[in-house]
Amino acid sequence: MGSPLERMADFDLTEEQRAVRAAVREFAEKEILPHVEEHERAARYPSELVRKLVPLGYMAPMIPEEYGGSYVDAMSYGLICEELARVDWVVASVVSVTNSLAAKSILGFGSPAQKERWLPPMARGECLASACLTETGGGTDLGNMQTVAKRCDGGWRLTGTKVFISHADHAGIFFVVASVDRSRKHKGVTAFLVDPKTTEGITIGEFPMRTLQRDNLAEVHFEDAFVPDEALLGEPGGGFPILGGALDMGRFSVAMRCVGQAQRCLDLAVPYAMEREAFGQKIGEFQMIQLKIAEMVSRLERARAVCYRLGRMLDAGVGRASLESSLAKLTASEAATQNALDAVQIHGGYGLSAEYEVGRLVLEAKALEFGEGTSELHRKLIAEFALGVRKQ
Repeated sequence: MGSPLERMADFDLTEEQRAVRAAVREFAEKEILPHVEEHERAARYPSELVRKLVPLGYMAPMIPEEYGGSYVDAMSYGLICEELARVDWVVASVVSVTNSLAAKSILGFGSPAQKERWLPPMARGECLASACLTETGGGTDLGNMQTVAKRCDGGWRLTGTKVFISHADHAGIFFVVASVDRSRKHKGVTAFLVDPKTTEGITIGEFPMRTLQRDNLAEVHFEDAFVPDEALLGEPGGGFPILGGALDMGRFSVAMRCVGQAQRCLDLAVPYAMEREAFGQKIGEFQMIQLKIAEMVSRLERARAVCYRLGRMLDAGVGRASLESSLAKLTASEAATQNALDAVQIHGGYGLSAEYEVGRLVLEAKALEFGEGTSELHRKLIAEFALGVRKQ
C-alpha cells in the first residue's frame, strides 16, 4: 500500500492520473535531477533536458492533439508541473509558461492563423514561450502598465521594459502585454504575440540574480519595436480578460510547482533526520525535530489539498476560478518557503553548504512567492472576494 503520506497524495486521483504522476516522477529523477546542481553552478540553461520532454508528451499537455500536443485534463497537467518542480524549478517553469500563459491564451483568443503558426512549434519544443508581464515599477499592478503600444501603419510600436523574464533568451515567442491607452488603466491593456527572433527593437539584457542562475532571467527592452497587426491577440484594450483566464491556470500550475518543491524539502529532511546523530541519538528522535517534520507534512498536505481541489474544479468546467487560484497560490508558495526553511534548520550548518540542495531550495521557493502575484496581492484578492468587493 505504501506509506500513509503516499496514500494521502493518491486520494481522489484516477488510475490514469496516478500513472502520469509515477511516470513523470521516474523520468524527472532519472533524467533531470542528476544535472540540476551542475547546471546551477555553471549558469547553464537546461535546453537538452527540455528537449527530452517532447517525445513523452510533457512539453505540451495543454495543447490539443490537432496541433501536435498531448492534451490532458487539468489535474494531470498539474501533476506534471508538481513532479517536474520537485526536482527542477526551471524545467517545470518552461512547461508552465508555455502551456498556462501562452498556449491557453492563444487557444482561447487567437485567430486560426495564430493557432496554426504558434501552437505546432510550441508542441514540438521548437518554440519556447516567455511571458513579458512584469515591469520595474510594480510587477503585480498590471493595470498601471508602463509599456505602451502605439498604432502605426500596418501594426503597432512597442516601447517599455519588462523584468524578471524567464526563458527570454531561449524563447521563440513572447507573450507581451502593453497599454494602448494608459489613462484607461486595465481597459487599455492589450496582448501581443511577438517573435523575438525577427522583431527589430528588442534587446534582451542580463538580469543578475542570487539564485536560479540556470534560468538566465532577463530584462527585455522594447524600443519602438514594430509588430504587425497579426501579432495582436484579441482586441485592442481586451488584454485583461485574456490575462485573467491565463493567470487562473498560471497560478494553478505555479501552485502545483510549489507543492512539488515543498514535497522535495520533506523528502530531503526526513532521511537526514534519521541519519544525523547528536548527543548519542538520531536527531529525528528529538521532539523539536519531530515537531518540524510534523509541521512540514501538515502544511504540505494542506497545500496539496487546496491545489488538487482547484485542479478538479478546472476539469469540471467552472470557468473563472480566481478566488480558488489565489488560495492555492498563496497556500502552496508559503508552504514551499517554510518547508525549505525547516529543511535547512534540520540540516543545520550543512543546509547552507554547497553539498546539500536544501539551501538552494530556500531562494527558489521564495521566488515562487513573488511569481504570479505576491502573497500580499493574493491576500488582498481573497479578502475582496470574501467581502463581496470583487466578483469572479
